[in-house]
Amino acid sequence: MTFASMWADLEPVGRASSGGYRRFALTREDHTLREWFTGEAQARGLDVVTDRAGNQWAWWNAGPEPGIVIGSHLDSVPDGGAFDGPLGVVSAFAALDSLRAAGFTPSRPIAVTNFGDEEGARFGVACAGSRVLTGAMTPDRAKALTDADGISMGEALGSQDIGPDPEMLGRVGAFVELHVEQGRGLADLDRAVAVGSGIWPHGRWRFDLPGEANHAGTTRLEDRHDPMLGYAQLVLAAREAADRHAAVATCGKVRVEPNGVNAIPSLVTGWLDARGADEQRVRAVVDDLRTLAESQGGRVTEESWTGLTPFDGDLAGRLATLLDDAPVLSTGAGHDAGILAAAGLPTAMLFVRNPTGVSHSPAEWAEETDCLAGVAALARVVQDLAS
Repeated sequence: MTFASMWADLEPVGRASSGGYRRFALTREDHTLREWFTGEAQARGLDVVTDRAGNQWAWWNAGPEPGIVIGSHLDSVPDGGAFDGPLGVVSAFAALDSLRAAGFTPSRPIAVTNFGDEEGARFGVACAGSRVLTGAMTPDRAKALTDADGISMGEALGSQDIGPDPEMLGRVGAFVELHVEQGRGLADLDRAVAVGSGIWPHGRWRFDLPGEANHAGTTRLEDRHDPMLGYAQLVLAAREAADRHAAVATCGKVRVEPNGVNAIPSLVTGWLDARGADEQRVRAVVDDLRTLAESQGGRVTEESWTGLTPFDGDLAGRLATLLDDAPVLSTGAGHDAGILAAAGLPTAMLFVRNPTGVSHSPAEWAEETDCLAGVAALARVVQDLAS
């Protein structure tokens, strides 16, 4: 059960024609990935538990005291890369293998975890599994979320119920999530591994722009109420506002009704992802766009928000020193580690170099030598924390 063999087992699951992956929550692909996780855990004699929010945990040396938890997620964005999420889970199992091969006996419990629906690709809210686990999102709100086909999370869950799990959270003494870097920080520094310092504030907003459905060929331009024009203005304004307020903003998803080539839309719904180094910058971007949308008769709804999330400073410093003065980087990407940190748990992250700097794309990449360096770093961290 080497790193390479585990990676090869995961490679075909959810592979799309684009070369990327479509591994969405509560789908056949998700079920296959969860079965893979259970199989890898059982092959190592670990105790597999699913918490009340649907996240998977595989415990080694399970005991009453809080343990060291490592891992990440296995789901993806639409046509996403292979490394975002799975690298952290595969590396966690590989790190345990390395420690066992060296004869290490932990004095604290250690767990590998697979958080559910981290990307929010199907139901629209990122880190749903960890949000429900910690109580950051209520079960009722989670179950009411719907996918593009109008299927709610509650319907997709079927008879399975979800809710916060304070008992499982109480078993977490510290959480360290390894993740491929989603930028060029390490490539520019020419280092294989870094320690995370925290996550930028970020959120998602929905813009509903009403119009009037009409015939594309017989309706005069001056008689049209076309919400697609307003949406086009919003997309351009998002870029301008982000530049003006030193933030980043992305309009990456849109839904048009009735979605006909020869029909003027009756409704355009678009989604905004906005992030920045501080909350004021992000809110300024959204406020500018809100003013524009409301001037067009539109409505803006905040679907998720995560404030500035620093990781445990003492833990990050300890890890950086342990890993030969590894660089310490912040990130604009959200992670389950951020949700656990916001819930008050000691949390840290390790990043593995991505030479392309590209993520959420089939071009996402990490060299095998860097992946193995990440495994070695994670093993050193676990040995230090669990001794």
